[in-house]
Amino acid sequence: MALFLSIFPIVLLIWLMVKKNGMPSYIALPIVAALIYAIKIIYFGDDFMLLNATTASGLVSTLTPITVIFGAIMFNRMMETTGCIDIIRKWLANINPNPVAQLMIIGWAFAFMIEGASGFGTPAAIAAPILMSLGFNPLRVAIFTLVMNSVPVSFGAVGTPTWFGFAPLNLTPADILSIGKQTGIIHFFAAFVIPVIGLSFIVSKEEIRKNLGFIGISVFSCTLPYVALAMVNEEFPALVAGAIGLMVSVFAANKGWGLSKDYPKDANMEKVPLVQVAKALAPLGMLIGMLVITRIKQLGIKGLLTSTEPWFSFSLPGLSDITVTQSLTIVFGNIFGEAVSEKYQTLYVPAWIPFVITVWICILLYQTKFKDAWTFYVGTFNQTKKPLLALMGALIMVKLMMVGGDDSMVKIIGKEFAAIAGENWIYFSPYLGAIGAFFSGSNTVSNLTFGPIQQQIALDTGLSVTLILAMQSIGGAMGNMVCINNIIAVSTVLGIDKCEGAIIKKTVIPMVIYGMIAVLVALIFFI
Repeated sequence: MALFLSIFPIVLLIWLMVKKNGMPSYIALPIVAALIYAIKIIYFGDDFMLLNATTASGLVSTLTPITVIFGAIMFNRMMETTGCIDIIRKWLANINPNPVAQLMIIGWAFAFMIEGASGFGTPAAIAAPILMSLGFNPLRVAIFTLVMNSVPVSFGAVGTPTWFGFAPLNLTPADILSIGKQTGIIHFFAAFVIPVIGLSFIVSKEEIRKNLGFIGISVFSCTLPYVALAMVNEEFPALVAGAIGLMVSVFAANKGWGLSKDYPKDANMEKVPLVQVAKALAPLGMLIGMLVITRIKQLGIKGLLTSTEPWFSFSLPGLSDITVTQSLTIVFGNIFGEAVSEKYQTLYVPAWIPFVITVWICILLYQTKFKDAWTFYVGTFNQTKKPLLALMGALIMVKLMMVGGDDSMVKIIGKEFAAIAGENWIYFSPYLGAIGAFFSGSNTVSNLTFGPIQQQIALDTGLSVTLILAMQSIGGAMGNMVCINNIIAVSTVLGIDKCEGAIIKKTVIPMVIYGMIAVLVALIFFI
């Protein structure tokens, strides 16, 4: 019965999401969290106040991902409002008329960088309309951008799926780095195949064959620095590698390297002044610059932004002891009198710095009208309401499932799965991560939800914990291809109606292949 009640909420959650007229994650996740709360009290007999304190800590922990999402969405709305995206689109169209070049620059390298900066489904939503404006079929563009938005995802939004997604597991910094290394290497090998599959949905095999040289240049210009950075850092791989890959891809396309000569440049095409291009790219430059400055330990700013030295503290009787550090980190201790604590790193979480500050600077730089600025502020608030509810449900659900030590729901599930699969669990682990991304719409939420289960299975079977968690993260990334939230978002942006089923039928194929590649690479290099 304990096993049934531990698994049932997850099965219910999946069913609610995938059934005909499925329930959205922002409704399903809170419902399942409430169900788990009831089960923990009624069957497991957990302490009432402990569960309340755990629920409150889940609400506080939601501040981290939701403020990142808020900042990312606001930044992208600002880019659209100020016309930066439109100028970037025109500039990219001028580089080379070859469709493969345009697809790789925008749908691969540019989206790779945007994923590293913002994540949360924004790359496909930004790249897709640019590609459609260049004349590509909307439905094919939707499938292509979803498939391509997979390799960089484990390090999307400045590494949020890795450093935050596995935060509840109490891993050491060395463990997190090890997960990042293995994740980067496996993604690297998947990138030999996935971009070609993505292109096959939108151009002919003959076109791919003729332009294979450029495809290789574009892919490796992103993935080589990606895997190199993953060896030393879990925040920058996608962001910095995407920026490098974008520059190399643009340069190579401009020179015509590896591209067929079937598409000569139009000498009469309107040129975009270099000054306009530089001004349009300035926000992205500021974003990357701030992230680099605040993340490199040797510069000293990271230490200031993460200082644990108390500034002041006070107590809310019966609720929590609150400490504010010199880095403006807010620590909630002894929540409801229980040994439960949670914190929010106001300055270090990549939300206010760099997203919000960059937006404020750009409002002045581009002399944005107050009405326009207010419009994208309000639009951002409205767009983050549903992700907020989904994340609250996911984080509360995860934290409640971990209450109870050896008798927690997570450990019960882990022990049973381990007994059934044994050492063969390596073959299934990425697909569990993909299921998490499918119903939650996020690699981060997938890692939060299934990371504890994957960790327990690894412990019980003797498999490498860091490898299994890397497979979980990879699964969450490849699950982006079939994530219903992302599919709806990109379809809405492109004006495609009632095509979700058709898109999933196409994208599930590369997702399954991705999982096979991940298992094969893991067996060859890490077992």
